[in-house]
Amino acid sequence: MKPIFLTIDNGLRLMIIPDTQAHLDGHAIITYTYSVFFNNGLKEPQLSRSKESTLHLEKNTDPDYYGYITFEKPGHLFSYTADGQRDLRAEEVNELIEKLSHLRDNPGLWKLN
Repeated sequence: MKPIFLTIDNGLRLMIIPDTQAHLDGHAIITYTYSVFFNNGLKEPQLSRSKESTLHLEKNTDPDYYGYITFEKPGHLFSYTADGQRDLRAEEVNELIEKLSHLRDNPGLWKLN
């Protein structure tokens, strides 16, 4: 999917790569995950494609990787998995979840070009 580039209030620039997974274990569950990377300022399509999710089954060794945020139940249940080379602080995670929730709730803000 197309990456989302945003900056949180402390000036930290991030590249977020959305991913959607459907799991079947007796019933269908949709899980939305967002891989979080430091945005080094290069908005190259090849760079973002090289960072796309591998379903988080393998350790990501990218030095710009922070981990991923999972929206288990949008608006209610979120989790941050810090399995990257970098870590987000709690207030950064909260702000990022707020920004992603705002984008998810307002499709008019999506850039489809």
